[in-house]
Amino acid sequence: MQKKSTDKAFFSRSGIELKSFYTGDDIPDGHRDRAAAAPGEAPYHRGFHTSGYRSKPWRIFQLSGFGKPEDENERIKFLLKNGETGFIMEHDRNTADHCYNVDHPEVVARREDVGLTGAVMQSVRDTAICMDGLPVDSSFGHAGGAVVQHAPFALAAYWTVAKQRGFDLAKLPGTGQSDFNLTYLGCVTKEQIPTLPGLQFNADIIEFCDRYLPYWVPVSIAGYNAADTGLSPDQELGVLFANAVEYLDEIKRRGSVDLIKAAKACGGVSFRASIEFIEEACKMRAARLMWADLLRERYGISDPKVANLRIHCVTAGSKMTYQQPLNNIVRGTLMALGAVFGGVQSLGVSGYDEALSIPSEHAHQMSVRIQQILQEETGIANVTDPLGGSYYVETITAQLAEKAWEFFEEIQNQGGYLATLDSGWLHARAAENQYKEFMDMENGDQQVIGVNCFQDDESPFEVDGFMGTDDAFDVATARLQDVLRTRHEKAATAALKQLEADCRSDTNIMPAMMEAMSAEVTLGEIGNVYREVFGNWNTPIQT
Repeated sequence: MQKKSTDKAFFSRSGIELKSFYTGDDIPDGHRDRAAAAPGEAPYHRGFHTSGYRSKPWRIFQLSGFGKPEDENERIKFLLKNGETGFIMEHDRNTADHCYNVDHPEVVARREDVGLTGAVMQSVRDTAICMDGLPVDSSFGHAGGAVVQHAPFALAAYWTVAKQRGFDLAKLPGTGQSDFNLTYLGCVTKEQIPTLPGLQFNADIIEFCDRYLPYWVPVSIAGYNAADTGLSPDQELGVLFANAVEYLDEIKRRGSVDLIKAAKACGGVSFRASIEFIEEACKMRAARLMWADLLRERYGISDPKVANLRIHCVTAGSKMTYQQPLNNIVRGTLMALGAVFGGVQSLGVSGYDEALSIPSEHAHQMSVRIQQILQEETGIANVTDPLGGSYYVETITAQLAEKAWEFFEEIQNQGGYLATLDSGWLHARAAENQYKEFMDMENGDQQVIGVNCFQDDESPFEVDGFMGTDDAFDVATARLQDVLRTRHEKAATAALKQLEADCRSDTNIMPAMMEAMSAEVTLGEIGNVYREVFGNWNTPIQT
């Protein structure tokens, strides 16, 4: 009788079959010469600078926010005191994602949830409370506005408060997001502007920053949100650069911003660092390869200051488990290690209690400490691209880029990135992967400690989590009423009319949005303009 083979094939998350070991012969011919380049030199996959983290440590950049604006302000100051080197403001998603005020019936019906996912900020007054005492001139700030239709409000409010406090916008550092993958793929909302007006909004933000805020990153394409939806690492890469092409082609069509400047504006991106940390490091290296190739081949851009991709990374919150939550400290550390091996410029580590609640102070502190230990104690920051030259790493880097370009071309064949969102094609690809991962866990092919293996009947090491504040809705309601009662109503009405007129034309909406903030127009009023002018996105449903 023939002995049954016990050989098992191993695959990466991107579906690349993995050998048991690698040699120099495995590195594709086209990549072998490129792999010899020094960090900071084309094709840039080895990192952003020859000296790497020796000259500029990665920025510790934690997502933070809950409750009232003063709660978020307190948490940001706590993180800065503990060693965070940049800050991210998070807006309450019940109100922000839909551009609702708290008195909207949909929000009132879920009043207990208000403030659980970020601070409630309905007017420039709320933003001023959140920004009180923050070093916005010396720290790299993220103003919030992750969802496309919310971004103009969040950015304009942040910039207006900065101006009111005497800061020069021409010197103000920071970043926006306004991410399509979050808005139309990852966290689809009930009411959202269609994709084409969303593209116009982001192009408006790029133009406005080019003119008034040269040190501000106007948009940040988030592969993170594509990956957390279910896309594999190669698909995360492909979809990110397909999104970038939409922005660059639109700016090129307008002719309003030099394309090299526009490429620099789009060249600060965000990725997810997941638990398969070697593949994740290869993904960051492949991203730099692809960006340099895309700019050179499609747009004729080879300027090293533009072609060298800037990467922010957040560890995968979806990989944190509520079972045995202290295991997540290990997961966060390994995921962060993969990001650092990939040479990211800034990093956030998910809280160990993230599967239970928004991060507690202790979990947030641990996320900062993980990064500080990596920077100060391990020695990994002493050498740039420490994995460079590894047969395995160079091979997977090249294969990931190749697979990612294949997915990029699939998207182009579907009519482009926006078309794959409108049709639901991209959602279907993500759903297929989600189902496969679920089944792999169900049948034990994918093992998750504490979830489907090594389970405890009783765990003495539970954590309570942190559920935020219970007065966010009531305080926000009172503050909204105060704004509407005490603002200069004629100025607010005029600003709203101008914003609506600009939304109905080809005029850049950001100057009108800045005027609206100065006139204390509220988030819900702006959302009403959007709904009147643009209607709502027709969410694709696969049957």
